[in-house]
Amino acid sequence: MGYRVAVVGATGNVGREMLNILAERQFPVDELAVLASRRSLGTEVSFGDKTLTTQDLDTFDFTGWDMALFAVGSEATKTYAPKAAAAGCVVIDNSSLYRYDPDIPLIVPEVNPQAVHDYKNKNIIANPNCSTAQMVVALKPLHDRAKIKRVVVSTYQSVSGSGKDAIDELWNQTKGMYVPGQEVEPSVYPKQIAFNVIPHIDVFMDSGDTKEEWKMIVETKKIIDPSIKVTATCVRVPVFVGHSESVNIETEDFLDEDEARDILREAPGILVVDKRENGGYVTPVECVGDYATFISRIRQDVTVENGLNLWCVSDNLRKGAALNAVQIAELLGREVLKKG
Repeated sequence: MGYRVAVVGATGNVGREMLNILAERQFPVDELAVLASRRSLGTEVSFGDKTLTTQDLDTFDFTGWDMALFAVGSEATKTYAPKAAAAGCVVIDNSSLYRYDPDIPLIVPEVNPQAVHDYKNKNIIANPNCSTAQMVVALKPLHDRAKIKRVVVSTYQSVSGSGKDAIDELWNQTKGMYVPGQEVEPSVYPKQIAFNVIPHIDVFMDSGDTKEEWKMIVETKKIIDPSIKVTATCVRVPVFVGHSESVNIETEDFLDEDEARDILREAPGILVVDKRENGGYVTPVECVGDYATFISRIRQDVTVENGLNLWCVSDNLRKGAALNAVQIAELLGREVLKKG
């Protein structure tokens, strides 16, 4: 016996990826509804070897459905997630709307699976920001061993994190560089993204941090440990898919780089590729389509008493969004609903 599952926002990048991953991982689905706004009504999407037609989110009745994976923006989520939750359908939300609500669990299954039982507070579970999700997978096993005091992270985030229009903007600007008269002015981003990097993701806050940087700080504390100090600089780079992060970690107890490497090799969701030679590390191009969070360049930071550096790469449409949501659904089914 399986589950009745709805995917909300099934025509978007993340929604389509959710459907791919549900099929790839053979999630026990008895019935699947693919939902979209009226402007996308009737659009066909793939689920394994099946083709499904989207239904109208506005008129859909969530009564009797087990779980709904939401891949729409915060405004639509604000309207429809409470309706689904009130109807008894557990919402797994990929937007930022509920991440900072103290009554709603924010979950990365490799890190804080026990929090899934708190879904009953509001019948909603939040999926973290893409840049946070991959980082905390790497931090948690090291924190368990040596207790992390402070994290300094710089991100190199792909344009797919901004949606299809951003992917198109990078592609068209890149082509325009080689065809005189076809230059493309920025519209998604405040400055040119092709052959450039932009140290600005989301809006600026009074502190000088961007909202993306603030998200990484607050979410890491909520998911792992509120005592961890985090500072972040988030940068958009001209990469289509795959987020990379340079992570500097300071721990309370000394942790040798070799032990850290062994710990990470044994940790769930992680693949260590760390050879001190040309090409002995993972780049974002190589992580696309993979489930894992890849860790490379593990080394001691000798400028502090107990310091480590590492390089962290993951497919942001997968672990940073769709995969994590499906893993939460698997966890929910295994630990709570127990049908499949």
